[in-house]
This record gives sequence, structure tokens and C-alpha cells, in this order.
Amino acid sequence: MRALVVYESMFGNTATIARAVADGLAETFQVTVAEVHSRPPATGMDLLVVGAPTHAFGLSRSATRADAARQGEVRDGAQEYGVREYLDDLSLPAGSPVAAFDTKMNKPMLTGSAARKAARKLHGLGARVLLPAQSFRVGGTTGPLIDGEPERARQWAKTVAAAMPD
Repeated sequence: MRALVVYESMFGNTATIARAVADGLAETFQVTVAEVHSRPPATGMDLLVVGAPTHAFGLSRSATRADAARQGEVRDGAQEYGVREYLDDLSLPAGSPVAAFDTKMNKPMLTGSAARKAARKLHGLGARVLLPAQSFRVGGTTGPLIDGEPERARQWAKTVAAAMPD
């Protein structure tokens, strides 16, 4: 079986989680990991997992990516195209298995989730969301990830793999 992990990452934190998710899926799937700005095709995949940083309570927009770039050095290509645009352009066969994750600041009162927005968009495309959206915590806008989050991402990915339909 084949899985595609597509992610958007401004400062590298979501990229680290995406690689950890890929590691967790690798026991079950042949995994491709791709930055969203490369616009990877999801055709032929048995599972699609999308990940994004939470910006302004949801998926990033051009303006929020520009704002992030003012807060620190961002990864090459990170400002050009995000998960929101990817999902707007995406076409999936009905019932395609999917999952979504995000990174967000480690503040208990902070609401919103890019992963929940992505999961809703995927569901709207007719996909089958395997598990509730999952958030992984970062210590600040530019990071770092909270200790243990990559391992938690690997474990979450194994749970996603176990939720695949027969």
C-alpha cells in the first residue's frame, strides 16, 4: 500500500512532524513525503495525510504566511502555496482514506486548528477521515517542538494505519 504525507511548514516544525508521521506509517505503507508547494499528486495513493501549521485559528492564507515570514526566516517556497490551496485544487475518489494533523502553539486557551479545517475540507471532497484531526505542540511561533511530540506523531501515525479499512 502507498501513502502520501503532504505538509506545509514555515519554520520546520510541521516538517519534523510530517517525517515522524511518515516513519510511523512506514511499517504498513510505502510512504512519500512532500512539501505542499511541490503540489504532489494524490492519485494512486491508498492513504493521504495532510499537515499544516495553525495560522489565525485555521489553515494559512497568503496574508498569514506573509505575517509568519516577518517573524523569522521561513523555509524556501513556504510562502507561495499552502494546504488550503492544495485542498482547493485536490480531487479524490469518493471514500478515499485520509487523516490530518497540525502544529500549534502550546497555549491551553488558544483555539482553532488547521487540522480540523483540513479534515472538514477533505470530508467535503468525499474522503473518509479515519481519525479525528490531531494537533502537535510547539513552544512558540518559530518553535521548537515540545519534547516528545515527534514520538507522539509516530504513534498517532500507527493508529492511523490501524484504522485503514480492510
